[in-house]
Amino acid sequence: MMRLNKYLASCGISSRRKADLLISSGLVKVNGEPVYTLGTSIDEVKDKVEVDGKKAGLAQNKVYILLNKLPGFVTTQSDPQGRRTVFNLLPNQKERLFPVGRLDYDAAGLLLLTNDGELANYLTHPRYEIPKTYQAWVKGRVPPDALRKLTMGVTLEDGPAKAESARLLRHSEGESLIEIVLQEGRNREVKRLCEAIGHPVRRLMRMALGNLRLGTLEPGKWRRLTPREVQGLYKSPKG
Repeated sequence: MMRLNKYLASCGISSRRKADLLISSGLVKVNGEPVYTLGTSIDEVKDKVEVDGKKAGLAQNKVYILLNKLPGFVTTQSDPQGRRTVFNLLPNQKERLFPVGRLDYDAAGLLLLTNDGELANYLTHPRYEIPKTYQAWVKGRVPPDALRKLTMGVTLEDGPAKAESARLLRHSEGESLIEIVLQEGRNREVKRLCEAIGHPVRRLMRMALGNLRLGTLEPGKWRRLTPREVQGLYKSPKG
């Protein structure tokens, strides 16, 4: 027997956390019947599982792709508004992949795509405190006390939030480049933190996820992770 959310993660449908959302939304059927109860267990051999009308089967091959996302692409499989998605930057894949975390439409940088739901859950669940490193070009010259405020914490509309670290990389007339490391990964968190200290984000780029670095990968390009890099993600700081 296997928990239904773990089964969906093993199928490459989503992480366990997002699988719970699919279940509670009534999009998952077991043997033709909708399942709404979180924590439901199934027989992964005998039971027939469907997600939004499509059969779910265990992923045979684990795929890990590092993409340097361009601005102007949404981090979804499809978009109701007809905008380009990050999957337009990838070749056709036999395996169904999903993004680990999100990047805003106008943001760029490191995006991991995989069908390994267990790894995705590990990298995105708040209790594992996996660091995400960003570089943000913000309006104005950011003084030291504003950087300290980021690490001490500010109050956002959904509660207190803070950066694990924040430092000024350089500044020019009317603009500063700062590096921010987060562990939570709330919706638009970098932008909201910077707005809270009076320095709105003009451009945003994710540089690292745990031990995985963007490196010299060109914008819009992708590559497969090496086995060593995959193992390294499980050894990420505070993971």
